[in-house]
Amino acid sequence: MTDVVVIDAVRTPIGRRNGGLSGMHPAQLLGEVQRELVARTGVDPTAIGQVIGGCVDQVGEQTQNVTRTAWLSAGLPMSVAATTVDTQCGSSQQATALAAALVGSGAVDVAVGCGVESMSRIPMGSTTHNGFGRPLPPGYDQHYEETTQFEGAERIADRWGITRRDAEELGVLSQQRAHAAWSRRRFDGQVVPIDAPLPEGDGDGTRRVERDEGLRETSLEALAGLKPVARPDGVHTAGTSSQISDGASAVLLTTPERAAELGLEPMARIVDTCLVGSDPELMLTGPIPATRALLERNGMTMDDIDLVEINEAFASVVLAWQRELDADMDRVNVNGGAIALGHPLGATGGVLIAKAVHELQRADRETALITMCCGGGLGTGMVLERV
Repeated sequence: MTDVVVIDAVRTPIGRRNGGLSGMHPAQLLGEVQRELVARTGVDPTAIGQVIGGCVDQVGEQTQNVTRTAWLSAGLPMSVAATTVDTQCGSSQQATALAAALVGSGAVDVAVGCGVESMSRIPMGSTTHNGFGRPLPPGYDQHYEETTQFEGAERIADRWGITRRDAEELGVLSQQRAHAAWSRRRFDGQVVPIDAPLPEGDGDGTRRVERDEGLRETSLEALAGLKPVARPDGVHTAGTSSQISDGASAVLLTTPERAAELGLEPMARIVDTCLVGSDPELMLTGPIPATRALLERNGMTMDDIDLVEINEAFASVVLAWQRELDADMDRVNVNGGAIALGHPLGATGGVLIAKAVHELQRADRETALITMCCGGGLGTGMVLERV
């Protein structure tokens, strides 16, 4: 396989539910980052072979190949093809991995991985609660118990002995790190300000969204007073779970040789990617085998990883992974995670890649790991090396 490099990665600010981005059609939101990626890098958009996007709830405004609709709505060349994939929460990370595989195999010279989710406009679960039947067929329960992500997170806490206090300590840390990152302007190079239409009923104007909207002041005392979200005596609350959000992300990929021909400056090299299956009842343990697979395949240990972006779907996901891999939390989600910033399902993988490549550059670090848990029992993984 030919080496594949990341030229740039951008993201929108992550909007809170019914917040600043909620008045914007998801195809327009994704089109904004696609267009900005082209503008910032200066790449001729007709040189892009394919665009692969991720989206989870592909219904209504997010159906009919939203990646293609976004590209056309942004005024980008109709000759560039696009595909939309669903790998649940890991959709845009897997979209980027598939785009990298196209480049690495020689099928295309340049590709874009991207993703979008507008959870304010298309609520989570819209594809399953629509009157057209259940996604799990008869007989599934002969192999696996049907569970939810909420229940899976609680079972992970049970199995790894994670307490509510453990989860709340991570929740506070995520918020503190996100506040510090914004105050120190660490996200400046990756966030695309959005002039979003006002929600219906609020007028015909726009409002400019420049900052992640999920940040809030909190404390262990404040989190201790919140109601559990899954079980009456459960570990997780709104303060230790990812936030329902709106957002989009995009990553430009090519080979080192093609980058030189086009005058593009790479930020990082993709060392390896993976998508692994995991227990669909626990559902959210995928980052553990994904990380192990990448480390083993590349002769690495966690000591070789300078930065980790692991999605904070629930606090127990990160803490179980940390205990299994003996990861140094000083290297993990150093600028805050989804508990503080939010989790726009189909966009989050690209958000994490953007955070990782920009932090490698800013902090002068060498390697980063990006990993996510996904509904149905999957784990995504990617190792990046700064160039």
